[in-house]
Amino acid sequence: MTTEPTDDTGADHEVVAPALPDALLDPPPVIAVITLGWLVAVVLAFTMADLQTWRPISVAGLCLSAVGTSVFLWQRHAARRGARGAQTGLR
Repeated sequence: MTTEPTDDTGADHEVVAPALPDALLDPPPVIAVITLGWLVAVVLAFTMADLQTWRPISVAGLCLSAVGTSVFLWQRHAARRGARGAQTGLR
């Protein structure tokens, strides 16, 4: 939070950011779509001979997607159990 003078008296008032919409606080649908996209890319890369150059990139993308999902689930678990260093706002 920052304080910025907002009137002519020079008094500082706390600026409060508005809450994010619920759609932006619900990451599982986004995670599922991106992971599904990487899975489709891997399947295409290994079933179509013309797309063999996609193989390393698509496998790396799928692996990074798995790592990112694991970190998200770990943070969400920590937030639910009340860990001090966990992110806030995760469902």
